[in-house]
Amino acid sequence: MYRITLACDGIPLDLGAAAAADIAEEFTHRPWHRDVTCEWDGTRLILRGDNDHDATGAAFAEEFSDAISACVAGGSDGAISLLSVETLAD
Repeated sequence: MYRITLACDGIPLDLGAAAAADIAEEFTHRPWHRDVTCEWDGTRLILRGDNDHDATGAAFAEEFSDAISACVAGGSDGAISLLSVETLAD
């Protein structure tokens, strides 16, 4: 099991808090990711979640990008960065 943490800069400041809530809700429809949270830290979105198949975080980042496109009017002009991938004990 892996715990992946991603960040996305470039979200309009006035949309950040709502985007975090919408993205968190969007991930409830993706049951292959567990314990997903999305928060707005005032300047960027932080997405964290667990799954059992994504040791590099690349698939989670792709789905984060899709969720941003669906949930943020105008999308983002920033990049998604991988903050960490932790291997969790079974």
